[in-house]
Amino acid sequence: MIESLPFLAGGGEAARMIAERDWTDHPLGPPQTWPESLRTALSLILNSPESMILAWGPDLHFFFNDTYFPLLGPRLSWAMGERFDRVWADGWDQAKPIIDDAFAGKSRRFEDLPWKLATDRGEAETWWSFSYSRVLDGEGRVAGLFIFTNETTKRVRTEARQRESEAALRRSESFLTATLEGLPVGVIIADADGRIVRDNPANRELWGVPPETANWEGYGEWVGYWPETGQRLSAEEWGMARALLNGETVRGELVEIERFDGGGRRLFLNNAAPIRDRAGAIVGGVVAELDVTERVEVERRLRESEALARVNAERVQLALSAGAIVGTWLWDLTTDRFTVDEAFARAFGLDPALGREGLSLAQVVETVHPDDKAALAEAINAAIARGGAYAHQYRVRRADGRYYWIEANGRVDHGPDGTPLSFPGVLIDVEERRAVAEERDRAIVLLRRLNETLEEQVAARTAERDQIWQASSDLLAVADFEGRFVSLNPAWSATLGWSEAELKAVPFLDFIHPDDRERTREAAAALARGEMQLGFENRYRARDGGYRWFSWNTVPRQGLIYASVRDVTAIREQARALAEAEEALRQSQKMEAVGQLTGGLAHDFNNLLAGISGSLELMQTRIAQGRLKDVDRYMGAAQGAAKRAAALTHRLLAFSRRQTLDPRPTDVNRLVMGMEDLIRRTVGPTITIDVVGAAGLWPSLVDPPQLENALLNLCINARDAMPEGGRITIETANTWLDPRAARQHEVMPGPYLSLCVTDTGTGMSPDVRAKAFDPFFTTKPTGQGTGLGLSMIYGFAKQTGGQVRIFSEVGQGTTVCIYLPRFHGEAESPDALGALVDAPRAERGETVLVVDDEPTVRMLVTEVLEDLGYTAIEAADSASGLQVLQSDVRIDLLISDVGLPGGMNGRQMADAARVTRPDLKVLFITGYAENAAVGNGQLEPGMAVLTKPFVVETLGLRIREIISRG
Repeated sequence: MIESLPFLAGGGEAARMIAERDWTDHPLGPPQTWPESLRTALSLILNSPESMILAWGPDLHFFFNDTYFPLLGPRLSWAMGERFDRVWADGWDQAKPIIDDAFAGKSRRFEDLPWKLATDRGEAETWWSFSYSRVLDGEGRVAGLFIFTNETTKRVRTEARQRESEAALRRSESFLTATLEGLPVGVIIADADGRIVRDNPANRELWGVPPETANWEGYGEWVGYWPETGQRLSAEEWGMARALLNGETVRGELVEIERFDGGGRRLFLNNAAPIRDRAGAIVGGVVAELDVTERVEVERRLRESEALARVNAERVQLALSAGAIVGTWLWDLTTDRFTVDEAFARAFGLDPALGREGLSLAQVVETVHPDDKAALAEAINAAIARGGAYAHQYRVRRADGRYYWIEANGRVDHGPDGTPLSFPGVLIDVEERRAVAEERDRAIVLLRRLNETLEEQVAARTAERDQIWQASSDLLAVADFEGRFVSLNPAWSATLGWSEAELKAVPFLDFIHPDDRERTREAAAALARGEMQLGFENRYRARDGGYRWFSWNTVPRQGLIYASVRDVTAIREQARALAEAEEALRQSQKMEAVGQLTGGLAHDFNNLLAGISGSLELMQTRIAQGRLKDVDRYMGAAQGAAKRAAALTHRLLAFSRRQTLDPRPTDVNRLVMGMEDLIRRTVGPTITIDVVGAAGLWPSLVDPPQLENALLNLCINARDAMPEGGRITIETANTWLDPRAARQHEVMPGPYLSLCVTDTGTGMSPDVRAKAFDPFFTTKPTGQGTGLGLSMIYGFAKQTGGQVRIFSEVGQGTTVCIYLPRFHGEAESPDALGALVDAPRAERGETVLVVDDEPTVRMLVTEVLEDLGYTAIEAADSASGLQVLQSDVRIDLLISDVGLPGGMNGRQMADAARVTRPDLKVLFITGYAENAAVGNGQLEPGMAVLTKPFVVETLGLRIREIISRG
């Protein structure tokens, strides 16, 4: 079907959907009746790599290309050719004002326009980029809209997520910075080489200056001691170096340092750990330094009791072993004195000095969430009563005013008599851990619900699939790779008449038309290799003995073949009927054009025949009267009329694109100069002719009469485009087409010369320009043009190895350029032919066989041959000519017409003769050379063509040239 609709060529799956749709009751009618403007617009969108829509006619019938398929979702199967407002009903209210603006000439482009559509994904917010532009018909009226469209939802959402991610990253960075800035613990972060990339104010305050080092070896410049031994730390002994070099995690290591600013010594607890990537490689390290100088000093100063010292040591250990430490506390139960460290105080907005002096329990629990206070009091009382470990989670209000989940970890120590003495502990931030636990619990609940309904969902989906299988009008099948059906839906029996059991009983190849079995085996082999087969067609035998055409879409999966099959018998029959109708229409159009030509051709030929016959009659009369001085004048008139008849015949052959070209190295500038007077007389006095010939113009291998005819046709077209008069410029130039320009002109790259005709006339619209080279296309009124001129010029240029291009705008005139390949050599000079007596004479014994069904031509050729001393043998048809050629008679040259009676044409006769005479030289003389007879213009060595009518001097020279050729 697509082959019968050329404008669908190359349109892919979308073109197939147009071709296969039944347009019988559609407002646009069948595609064969669509206007050329619609066909051109469809060809444009179908072959576009961009996603495009065409909305045509007052009802905006909807057409689209393959690239647009993913945007349609479930609409794809029925949208082609439907009304726009039905296809996009859910977006019509938003689309209609834009479409109205486009029809009013306000073409617009939209980028990332939000659009809410009920798509196959459900009700969804989508974003689109598109533009609307008008399509005009041949009379300048708005016929429809081009819509370039692309859904940008994925990109818009991705960019939004990216912006959110970047914002989150910035927030995270800000949070990290704020955390580091606010931490009372010194923090150092280094890369894998030990270069410090970050630290915080607490660290700089601890050391006196920011630590800066090129790598871990620089740590040896830091002054640090082991407090227990007083020995100085080497570079390798620092916690950061051990983490980077050995992957070691250091916990609670007491180190004494000297500040860089001379501010004395400080004690801190050193915690270090390596930072690893996902593969486990060490990419850096982190150190946390807790300044315990004052704390140790307080412990040394107080030394109240051995128990208190042990409690202080355990408090430090608890603070270090806890993950996210908020702070530490010590509750002396005997004095009810509650002390907290500086971190604890800052976290809850308390005065650090007051925290060191002592607080009441009421002050400490003031920030606890009201809902959690009762449970906290109960847990504390229980721990004091029993003694030992204590752990409880609750919410507290931090300094920022928000509530966070924390976990209190501690231990209540009793004296020998069971009296509660002390209650030390640490607070740990468990906000994130609680959130993870809640998310886990929610996921568990959802999973439990899903498991409870899974069996019910599977049963529903299975029932739904079975209903589709049973009700589908398409033929659905599952087959194995042994060539047998495993499962079939009822549509098979309804279509073919066979029962499911009968179809499964034998290999499916038994049902396939014999002519299609080999192709089917190849498709099955491709499926076995894992390749999908889409749109594969073959014929299946029905129970009534007839065959049905099936179109298969098949995929291999897990050792089976899954197929969806459509019965396309009716579509194929319809396509065949449409092709026959189109061929009949084409023949009717051609006969109509020939009919339009008949009157003009008859008039021209009658004039020419009158000149020839009248001249011959006067010659006969004057010879009889003995008045010979006027014979030459009449003879010249007859010969001139004969030459004009030959030129007219060449034009007719060019129209049919069956002319036999006689290419010669030609000086195109000289040819144009020779035509200038004829062109001026033809176009009339209201047209000014300018000829601009390029200096040093390359020659071209071209048939001069055909090029003259093409130039004259272009000038006549230019004249018709300027009814009020104007200017025609004929210009030649040398040009080099690089690969890009050659692709645009559809020729091979290389040197060309151009012959361009430019007018100042009415110009062409894009639609007219696109169809200008089509046979029978014309914009002139009926009877004033056949639409063959540009078609003939196009055919001539292509046969010559060149191309024709039109450059035109409405109201700005037109330029038509013929591009001809450069000939590397010298152009021939138009030397006058000598008399027959000057032609080369035959050598002894040279024999020529003349085969032509026209007695007058045989007589003429034989007379020329005998005058030149050749032995001539005549034959009237191909059978008698071949009989002579297959004999042992000497034949130096075969002169034959192409069209011969006797069962074969001249080319076939020559080919048959060359079986026994491989070196036979052949000269075809023809007035109408079938391309097939001369091999589409490609003659074998030793063959040549001479076009009728010809001058006898030319015949004599050509005979001698061919015989003398090696």
